[in-house]
Amino acid sequence: MLIVMKKDANEEKIQSIVTAIEKRGYTARPIPGGNRVSIGILNNKNSVDAAHFLGLNGVKEVIPVTKPYKLVSREFKQENTHVKIGDAVFGDGTMPVIAGPCAVESETQVLSIAKSVKEAGAKLFRGGAFKPRTSPYSFQGLRKKGLEHLAKVKQETGLPIVTEVMDVQNFDQVEEVADLVQIGTRNMQNFSLLRRAGKSKKPILLKRGMSAMLQEWLMAAEYIMEKGNNNIILCERGVRTFVRHSRNTLDLSVVPAVKKESHLPIIVDPSHAAGVRDQVISLSYAAAALGSDGMMIEVHNNPDEAMSDGAQSLYPDQFTKVIKTMNAIHAIILKD
Repeated sequence: MLIVMKKDANEEKIQSIVTAIEKRGYTARPIPGGNRVSIGILNNKNSVDAAHFLGLNGVKEVIPVTKPYKLVSREFKQENTHVKIGDAVFGDGTMPVIAGPCAVESETQVLSIAKSVKEAGAKLFRGGAFKPRTSPYSFQGLRKKGLEHLAKVKQETGLPIVTEVMDVQNFDQVEEVADLVQIGTRNMQNFSLLRRAGKSKKPILLKRGMSAMLQEWLMAAEYIMEKGNNNIILCERGVRTFVRHSRNTLDLSVVPAVKKESHLPIIVDPSHAAGVRDQVISLSYAAAALGSDGMMIEVHNNPDEAMSDGAQSLYPDQFTKVIKTMNAIHAIILKD
C-alpha cells in the first residue's frame, strides 16, 4: 500500500505517519517525489485497511499496490529514478555509454582502451576483474590485481568504473574500486548477494538472468531496494533461446515493458546478446532507437588476442563511429 502525502506535508507530519505505520507492525519507506512525498507500507502479510491512515493529518490519499514487486514499481513511484555516476545520469532522457573490455588483462591494456573510449564519448569504463566463466579452465580474471588496474584507469582518465562482483566474500574489495557495482546474469537470483548489494552505498547494475522473466528480474531488484539501496540500473543483455545465429536473443521489447512497469532506468548490453561483432553494431542502433537509458558495449584494442569475448568486442575506431551514430539516432527519438 502507498500513502500519498499532501504537498504541504512537512517532515513532522511525514514522521507521524511513519510512526503510525510502524505501530501496526509494518515497515514504512518514505519515497521522495517531484512534488510530494509518498510512504510505502511493506512487510504486511495481509491487506492493509486504508481507513487507518486516510484521516491522518497530511495524508492526501491511500493507494493499494497490486504488483508483487512494490518498491521498484510505477505504482510506488511514478517519476523516473535518476542514477548519477560521475558526469552521467541514467534515467533522465540521456543515453550514457559504458565501454571497455570484457576482462582486465593488464594495466597497459585497460589504460589504452580507456583513453580511446573516453575520447569517443563513453562516460564510464567497464572491465571484469572477477570473471564468472562456464568452464573452470577458462580465464577467471586477475581478481585483486585487476581491481588495481581499474583503480589506475580511474586515476589516469577520470572515468568512473563498472566491474562485476561475484559473491558476498569479494563485495568489499569490489566496492572500494567500483563506482557502479555489476551483478551479472548468473547471479541475478543470488539472494544473499542481492541483499548485500542493498546495503551498499554504491549504485548497482543488475543484469537480467539468462532465462529470467520480467517479473523475476524486477523481484531481484526488489531484494536490493528493500535493503535500502534505491540506486539501481537494470541491464538487458539477451536471453537464451533456440537460435544459433547469435549468442543470445536481445529482447528489445523488454525496454518499453520495464519503463511501463518500473521507475528504474534500463540500459542495453548488445555485446553479450550478439556474441558477434557485426551484430553488436546493428543492435546498438536498434537499442538507441528504442530510447534505452544507456548502453554497455565491449571494446578491445586487440580483439583477436583478447582473453575473453574477443569476437563480440568492437575495435576502438568502430566504437567511435558507433557512438556517433547512436547519439544521432537517440537525438531523433528525443524530438518525438
